[in-house]
Amino acid sequence: METFIDRLRIVRERIAAAAQRAHRDPATIRLVGVTKAQPVEAIRTALDAGLCEIGENRVQEAEAKMTALEAERYRLTWHLIGHLQTNKAKKAATLFDMVHSVDSLRLAQAINRYAAEVRRDPGRRLPILLQVNVSGEATKSGFDLYGWETQPDVYERFCADVEQILALPHLDVRGLMTIAPWAPDPEAARPVFRATRRLRDALAQRFPIAPWRDLSMGMTDDFEVAIEEGATIVRIGRAIFGER
Repeated sequence: METFIDRLRIVRERIAAAAQRAHRDPATIRLVGVTKAQPVEAIRTALDAGLCEIGENRVQEAEAKMTALEAERYRLTWHLIGHLQTNKAKKAATLFDMVHSVDSLRLAQAINRYAAEVRRDPGRRLPILLQVNVSGEATKSGFDLYGWETQPDVYERFCADVEQILALPHLDVRGLMTIAPWAPDPEAARPVFRATRRLRDALAQRFPIAPWRDLSMGMTDDFEVAIEEGATIVRIGRAIFGER
């Protein structure tokens, strides 16, 4: 029977192979283990195996797990990867080390306000990623960037929001996050990941004040394509932890 260690090793090997195909250093790609609906023991198993970056979709579920794992807090990096409602912004700013799913100016402003109030180290800004929807899929959250390369008004509207977000003093904008529509063939996700990378590159030229070094994209079904297209963070649950 395949063990957790086996699954984690296979995923790491697949990450390395995809990076090599793209002439990239596998060490530049961060693996976030997604533990939605997984028990606390699964996170302990991950820690014992050297997987210390954990992604959670829901603030309430994450808070319960963080409480149970308080003694291990120094070993863990917690990522919020799911949709965040503005009324949960204070909790998110308190609990997480990085928020991937900032999908509106209003949400960014709320997180910034609460980060100023609750962060233990007031001099350390909260790392965030801007979630973008370049596919136009209605079920996906994110800034609406569908057609941004051919519709200048779409891009300019986003840039106006980005300019205001970059001015928020308690947030550290690191890059972009996206979720590709599911398809049986992972290659179907390639245009989405490629468009997101090009968007990141355009933003890096326009707003050099921010590093824009992170692209959080790719999950169990498509992470290899995402890496080939420039992902620096992949969010993988099922391939590591098994079915929920």
